[in-house]
Amino acid sequence: MLAAGGMLAAIAGIALAAQPLPAGFVYLRDIDPTILQDMRYATANNFVGRVLDGYEAGECIVTRSVGAALKRVQQDLVPRGLSLKMYDCYRPQRAVDDMYAWAQDGHETAAQRRYNPKMRKEDLFRRGYIARHSGHSTGKAVDLTLVQLPVPKVVPFDPTAAYADCTGSQNLRAPDASVDMGTGYDCSDEKAHTGSKTITPQQRTWRETLVSAMAKHGFVNFRLEWWHFSLPGPGNAAFDFPVAKR
Repeated sequence: MLAAGGMLAAIAGIALAAQPLPAGFVYLRDIDPTILQDMRYATANNFVGRVLDGYEAGECIVTRSVGAALKRVQQDLVPRGLSLKMYDCYRPQRAVDDMYAWAQDGHETAAQRRYNPKMRKEDLFRRGYIARHSGHSTGKAVDLTLVQLPVPKVVPFDPTAAYADCTGSQNLRAPDASVDMGTGYDCSDEKAHTGSKTITPQQRTWRETLVSAMAKHGFVNFRLEWWHFSLPGPGNAAFDFPVAKR
């Protein structure tokens, strides 16, 4: 039997481990577990090349209204043999700050250049590819793509591999089970602009399919990134709680 002090410590430990999300936030898995998740900033498979500050788990957290809208999008897509796949959802402000520090550190690597092949990383904020204050930190912005069902099998990401840059052919870029949108995720290049004229007709069709499916349920696309969508509405405060295990 635990002594009184030990019992209180155990209870405090449980309470600490089970801290709830702020009011209005939910884990997407609790809203729709069929939506695929490939949370890149909780891994090394991203433009920084490491886990970003604040990502303690690969979980998609959104506001309840965003989660409900994503569920409706998914319900429209599944009968068509498609699924959403999330790359990023709520992003702690500390992760945004981490991105900014990375962009200003003066170091360029071959792996990082895969994501911004035509510019220096210090230009990403100036040119609008990364925001100093991100809509992701409000829980109302998401990064996502489409996957054809059943989900294709791909080889795991290898951080030491010499993949083509994000504008290259899909079979030469880092592996991703998504449809071919013309560029990889987080590609800072004009080819990744949603309305780019430099992609193939099939790639354009996939982008239009995604934009249309999201727009039907209120989401607005960011023109510089085919993968980025936000849901307009009240509540624009930025948050900084970590992305923790569900």
